[in-house]
Amino acid sequence: MRNSLDRIVAACAVVLFTSAAATAQQTPPPPLAVPTPHYVALPMEIAVNRPAADVWKRIGKFCDIGEWLRIPCTITAGTDGEFGAIRSVASEVLVGRTELSYTYTQPVREGRPFDAYHGTLEARPVTATTSKIVYTLFFDNSMLPDDAARERNLAQRKATFTQALENMKILAEGGTLPPAPARGAAPGQQ
Repeated sequence: MRNSLDRIVAACAVVLFTSAAATAQQTPPPPLAVPTPHYVALPMEIAVNRPAADVWKRIGKFCDIGEWLRIPCTITAGTDGEFGAIRSVASEVLVGRTELSYTYTQPVREGRPFDAYHGTLEARPVTATTSKIVYTLFFDNSMLPDDAARERNLAQRKATFTQALENMKILAEGGTLPPAPARGAAPGQQ
C-alpha cells in the first residue's frame, strides 16, 4: 500500500512539474490595455447644401461607408442601423445612434492592445435647407513609437476621412463620385 501511495505522489509531482515548466516556457500574450494611454480626438466637418434629414438618408446607413470610403462593406451580424450590428470594416460594432447619427467601436482583438477606437458620424442641421456632416474619431495612439509617428498617423487619418467627407458631400448633394483611384498604384500614377 505504501509503495502504491509513493508512486501516485511521485506521478502527481511529475505532472505538476511538467505542467509548471510548460507554462513557464509559454510567452504570455501582450496586454490588452496599455499602461499610459494617449487619447486623441479628430473632429472633422463639411458643409452640405441639403437638409440634414436628406443627407442622413443618403449617407447614414452603417454600411454606406463602403460607398463613400470606397471599401467593401457588408453587415456580418445584426441589422444595418440597429444596436449591435457588426460591419465587415474592422468588425466595427454599432454602439450608439440617434435620428441623424451613429457611433461605432472596434472590438478588442487578440494579440493587440485595445486602442479604444470609436467613430461618430452625424448629419447636423444648420438651417432648414443646409447642414453639415460631422465625423469624429477617438482612439489611443500610445502604441506608436514616438510623437512624430503619432503626428503622421493623425495626418493620414485626417486625409482619409477628409476625402470621405468630400465624397459624402458629393453624394448627399445628388452628385456622382469620380472613379476611385487605383489601389496600390505607384505615386503619381493614380
